[in-house]
Amino acid sequence: MRDIEFVRSRFVKHFDGHTGNIYASPGRINLIGEHTDYNGGFVFPGAVDKGILAEVRPNGTNTVMCYAIDLKDRVEFKVDDPEGPRTSWARYIYGVVQEMRKRGVDVKGFNTAFSGDVPLGAGMSSSAAMESCFAFALNDLFGDNKVEKWELVLAGQATEHNYCGVNCGIMDQFASVFGQYGKLMRLDCRSREFEYFPFNPEGYKLVLVDSKVKHELSGSPYNDRRNSCENVVKHIAAHYPDQQIETLRDCTWEQLEEVRAEVGEEDYKRAHYVLGEKDRVLAVCDALVAGDYETVGKKMYETHEGLSKEYEVSCEELDFLNDVAKENGVTGSRIMGGGFGGCTINLVKDELYQKFINDAAEKFFKKYGKRVAVYDVNISDGSRRIL
Repeated sequence: MRDIEFVRSRFVKHFDGHTGNIYASPGRINLIGEHTDYNGGFVFPGAVDKGILAEVRPNGTNTVMCYAIDLKDRVEFKVDDPEGPRTSWARYIYGVVQEMRKRGVDVKGFNTAFSGDVPLGAGMSSSAAMESCFAFALNDLFGDNKVEKWELVLAGQATEHNYCGVNCGIMDQFASVFGQYGKLMRLDCRSREFEYFPFNPEGYKLVLVDSKVKHELSGSPYNDRRNSCENVVKHIAAHYPDQQIETLRDCTWEQLEEVRAEVGEEDYKRAHYVLGEKDRVLAVCDALVAGDYETVGKKMYETHEGLSKEYEVSCEELDFLNDVAKENGVTGSRIMGGGFGGCTINLVKDELYQKFINDAAEKFFKKYGKRVAVYDVNISDGSRRIL
């Protein structure tokens, strides 16, 4: 997390010399459970020790004055401005202000300076960290903490939908708000029920290897996959009108086999991956309770295989990094995120860590002429007031 004194020094310099409260919200990782959210399944995220740090102080006016420390950029807007600022980063703060007002928080003008250390493009969700940070701060300063945590999550999601043009799910904001040190969370994306699971991998490290690759595929690959899943559900539901089958979460392996010829091989493979991922998430929960990190790693490799061969959201570079992990005896490795680029997430024994990192960096550069970035991951607390 960014340094508190650094953020405070910038806040004092750019405003009236008075200090405010300091709030923090983390980015996140997702250990397993990819492309399951819109299929009514489970995800398994955790908050990380990188995120957004913001100092916030009411200023007695109707104007919000924001300073983005990392960008050296300043934006102001009125709390009740119907349009809001055009600057993309300021849209997140503006959106949270509007969404918290909708939830009954009497937001007034405030000064804020903020800084972040979530790596951009690594799939750790810097935007959700920012939304969660300001939602938590505004609830604390203007709402007397009357708004429930789930409403902070939904305010962040609504900010993405209504002000930033991103039709995201709820996992990122959920992990940022509800995260706990040393624990991952199994979130049921249909019911919003969740449960904490211990994550204390003694003798192992969790590390992201960022390929720095982002493939822009023609067409709409995410929508294509979603349509495939919905098509399979439609065919299964037609066979079982007396059952409430709404998503692949409600389907069985036997039902999928029944409609294989009807839906075609591509849609079948994609649904096959989703059903397998549902089972893998539950298997990882049991393994974590038992402290069995070897099984966790095995399931991570199975997820990568499914994402690559069945769901087809991998790319050559990520498959290459996954192969390097296997060659180095890494316990578990898979794509993290939507795919087509970004990071692999790796569970690696302490004694193999340095060799793996060196080998991945050297081989990747030799093959692709690009340098990977490496981020060690520590599971951390969610949104909170620090000072």
